[in-house]
Amino acid sequence: MSAEKPASDTVTEVAEEDVLRAHLYRLLAGYLARPPGAEDLQVAASMVGDDTEFGQAIQTLGKIAKSVSPEQISEEYHDLFIGVGRGELLPYASYYLTGFLMEKPLAKLRTDMDQLGIIRDESVKEPEDHIGALMDMMAGIILGAFARPGDIAAQKRFFDDHISLWAKHFFRDLEGAKASVFYAALGSIGRIFMDIEETAFAMD
Repeated sequence: MSAEKPASDTVTEVAEEDVLRAHLYRLLAGYLARPPGAEDLQVAASMVGDDTEFGQAIQTLGKIAKSVSPEQISEEYHDLFIGVGRGELLPYASYYLTGFLMEKPLAKLRTDMDQLGIIRDESVKEPEDHIGALMDMMAGIILGAFARPGDIAAQKRFFDDHISLWAKHFFRDLEGAKASVFYAALGSIGRIFMDIEETAFAMD
């Protein structure tokens, strides 16, 4: 998974609801970047939802997290995203939008990262258009963690250009993937969250 680091340690003050949004993006980023360890599973197991579709997806993730081991999740992650040769899913914007890796969507992302002051972490080998990296970038934009202010216009532009075009499709594929158990629930959370974000941005 490609990662990025903030250009400064200064985080602008944001509304509580936006902090919650950023935390959810970071949660998705963390579980998609690498297999969760025991501590990560404990966090997922502690999550409680309500009676909404979104709340029920969170409840499902929590229940599954209580019943699986880090070893089982590591195997699931391997089958989904790594595999022998390749995993069941290729979680990259370029692949979903063009059918190939390292294509124009990645080039556009790199241009926009430069404009936003998002600096690539050179220790990470995967391209920056990995779904986990994009979720992490979106969280940073919401929190104003990069060199440019993360106002609603910047958030919407990044979401429209790099996330909304394919992320919901990816999360739907994750829900239905043969290797998915824990990640099927995560896919439900991601798909519903993308719907919520699309609706909210359309109102602005």
